[in-house]
Parts: sequence; structure tokens; C-alpha cells
Amino acid sequence: MRPADAQLAALADPTRRAIFERLARKPMSVGELADGFTVSRPAVSQHLKALRDARLVDHEKSGTQNIYRVNPEGIAALRRYLDSLWSRALGDLKAAAESSHPAKGKDRS
Repeated sequence: MRPADAQLAALADPTRRAIFERLARKPMSVGELADGFTVSRPAVSQHLKALRDARLVDHEKSGTQNIYRVNPEGIAALRRYLDSLWSRALGDLKAAAESSHPAKGKDRS
């Protein structure tokens, strides 16, 4: 399994991705998150578990609440994966551009 497989699989679900995006704006409790969704609070908890298992979010206890936030280490792993794809794509684009145009200074007749 590639390092980013778990993160990409977790973010494939639209509700989970929306939860993640809300947490990217600010840390929240399960109750705060559930208020913004049509799914039940237990369903939000299950989505958070999947995001935790993928290392995209973590939480800490604050009294009787769990406060969830984005996990920078999980995001860094996902970013490294995406950056490697981007670097490869840019290299391929450069090679395609260079092969489709004659080099400067060559006779074009």
C-alpha cells in the first residue's frame, strides 16, 4: 500500500471530505461538526474515526468533549505524494513541449 492510499480513500467520501474541510478551518467538537450536517451525530463520529485511522485528523479531550483538528503529519504525507505526481506531470509537460517545437537556432527550411 502506498503511503497516501489511506488518506485518499478517506477523502473519497463526500461527507467525510466536508467534515475534513470544516476542521481545516478550525478545530471543533463532534457536536459542533454534527450541527452542520444532515447525518446523525453517531455517523459524524464514524466519519471522524475513518479520518483518524487515515491520520488526517486527531483529537484531544477537553472536559467531556473531544476536540478534533487536522493532523499536520497526515497532511504532510498526502502532500508529499501529490507533490511527487505534480513534479512528474511538470516534467512530462516540459518534455512534450520541447519535443513539439524545434530547438532555437536550427534551420527551419
